[in-house]
Amino acid sequence: MNEVTKMKEISIEELKEKAIQLRKTALTMIYGAQSGHPGGSLSAADIMAALYFKEMNVDPHNPNWEDRDRFVLSKGHVCPIQYSALALRGFVPYETIYTLREYGSPFQGHPDMKKCKGIDISTGSLGQGLSCGVGMAIAGKRDFKDYRVFSLVGDGECQEGQIWEAAQTAVKYQLDNLIVFVDNNRLQIDGFCDEIMPLQDLEKKFDAFGFETKRINGHSMEEIVETLDEVRVAKNGRPKCIICDTVKGKGVSFMEDVADWHGVAPNEEQYHQAMEEVAGGLRE
Repeated sequence: MNEVTKMKEISIEELKEKAIQLRKTALTMIYGAQSGHPGGSLSAADIMAALYFKEMNVDPHNPNWEDRDRFVLSKGHVCPIQYSALALRGFVPYETIYTLREYGSPFQGHPDMKKCKGIDISTGSLGQGLSCGVGMAIAGKRDFKDYRVFSLVGDGECQEGQIWEAAQTAVKYQLDNLIVFVDNNRLQIDGFCDEIMPLQDLEKKFDAFGFETKRINGHSMEEIVETLDEVRVAKNGRPKCIICDTVKGKGVSFMEDVADWHGVAPNEEQYHQAMEEVAGGLRE
């Protein structure tokens, strides 16, 4: 039995533990570099755990496998959480986490497909990643491939017009092999999204564009896995969008719902407190 198949058998409790490991690893990377984006990394951890350790068909020993599922981190600044998944899955040596943002490191400040195994596309400029995912999904259809494309976008990022151009294209080409996650943590770099540029109801907006849309608790592993089970079998010609209601800085009391933790690294005292809270509170 290959590793891809083995990962499918992981339990909900094991996935929850993986999410804790992802959060701890991301915090360690950001603290060590004294640079990075902890808030959005922590809010996306449960989604990333479900994708990398259960749902996606990927092979760390063959990262360019032609039939692999693709992943696009459209909100590329939260790459520490993706790097954590790649390190824990074995795409790169785990000790590489201590090189975040160093010259020559595979872990740059935004995902770089030329430097890091397991990165399917370089991202960082907000609004552009979903278009890349749409292109990959079109290629899969035209090549008669069964792989799927997963893209994680931020709610603040959905203020970008290109997101909606990509959404129109996905519907036009009936990309039911495209699954979009929106990390709906309600905050962006300058504050709450509703105060800066209200997004209205993202679920209704994606639905109006023609997506099959669902809204879930993005920190409930049960809901994430159940929803992925549902969309996996929905070969109905409609792209999928999963709005995940999350908390920016999830798991760390002084980071939760605080915009200032968008792109600030913790000091030593804050780091140790964060590590304790993530390990203890989320297990409870």
